[in-house]
Amino acid sequence: MDDEGPQNEPQQEKTQPAISALRYETPSELYTAMPQIRNLMQHRPRDDESAVAFLARLRSSTTPEEAVTFTAFAARAKMAIWWAYECVRTSSEEMSADDRALMEQIANWTTHPDAQNRYMVMKEALWAPQRTPVVLLGLAVGWSGGQFAPNDPSQVPPYRTPRAVNSAVLSCLAKSSLNRRPIELARFLDLALSLYRVL
Repeated sequence: MDDEGPQNEPQQEKTQPAISALRYETPSELYTAMPQIRNLMQHRPRDDESAVAFLARLRSSTTPEEAVTFTAFAARAKMAIWWAYECVRTSSEEMSADDRALMEQIANWTTHPDAQNRYMVMKEALWAPQRTPVVLLGLAVGWSGGQFAPNDPSQVPPYRTPRAVNSAVLSCLAKSSLNRRPIELARFLDLALSLYRVL
């Protein structure tokens, strides 16, 4: 009996490669590639330290807010924006009607991250009368890749989005009452943990 045939052909590999939400494999690589983070943080990663270990060390330090800054820079732009969106959306701070409308545009961009939606969010954020956490998040979207504007061919520097994400989350935290601030920070960082898992 001939054993050759379709049923005996090797199965095609269906396993997808692991996808990371992080820009770089280690914090040391991040610090080398994006030195702007050094101006915003006192702590430095150890050479052999993993992202999860560094995050845990920052959380237990006397400046746990640095874990927010690290996450803003460590995560890829779209993932960092998603995280910041969830932080802002679930915070105890009341939003104005303008901020709620901008949040809807940001949510739309996360589903349809094309240049047109990015420019729309950027325009609203640039012309906003106040730099609220939502507006800072809108700027993060606007700077998330590609050109600054349709008629401006210059590319956005890669540190602009993480810096805006960091400002959005920390501003959101600063608006919390003093007794709620540690609770909010812990919640934001618990949410950030999902970004450090390989999917």
